[in-house]
Amino acid sequence: MPGPEVLLYGLPLAFLAGFIDAVAGGGGTITLPALFFMGLSPAHAVATNKLLAIFGSGSATFQYWRKGHVERSLVQRLIPLALIGSALGAYLVHFVDPDAFRTLVAVVILGVGALVLANKRFGLEDRYPGLTARTLALTLPGAFIIGVYDGFLGPGTGTFLMFLFTLVGFNLVRASGNARTINFATNLGAFLFFLLGGQMVWWIGLPMGLANAAGATLGARMAMLRGSGFVKVMYGIIVVLVAARLLLK
Repeated sequence: MPGPEVLLYGLPLAFLAGFIDAVAGGGGTITLPALFFMGLSPAHAVATNKLLAIFGSGSATFQYWRKGHVERSLVQRLIPLALIGSALGAYLVHFVDPDAFRTLVAVVILGVGALVLANKRFGLEDRYPGLTARTLALTLPGAFIIGVYDGFLGPGTGTFLMFLFTLVGFNLVRASGNARTINFATNLGAFLFFLLGGQMVWWIGLPMGLANAAGATLGARMAMLRGSGFVKVMYGIIVVLVAARLLLK
């Protein structure tokens, strides 16, 4: 088990991850490798990462929620499906090797990023039509499928959620608020699951969680202050980082 000196780099990395995740998702691509670098076993690293992630995603959700950037009537319908999907994904890990899908997911996420960036107006204007048949037809199965992916593999979950919400008409700031809310729910579900397993390293996860929450608070406020154009630039950077993380695993 590592010593307390690992927090010298763990805390700033957790802060940075919280900031990035609150804006465009992908914070786990920073914190999970950091925990591995500290010398934690895979089981301890994954469980501890979920511990600190609930701080960051919860803080970001609170910021977006209180400023009205979360479509509550929609996300309340999607959270149960995302949770069920996440549980199913975690179950499927026992039967299918996730490594076989990493390259495919990396290619898909790069394609998604290219679509967002190539269309200059995509995600910059809010055109959400409400709870229409089209909205529900896209988001209900989408939340379930992304939930399965989150439980099965994980990296890029927030990025996929943001694309789903922009696809139905949200600008990127509101898409980020909705995505963080769904992601908080799936993180909380995973946290409760790992809590029962007793694999969390609390003395690392709690301080890194607080740093992650501080970064997430700043990131969410920056996204709301700077607007969808800023989020779009960050989104493009995160897409590349997540794809690299998947390919270099």
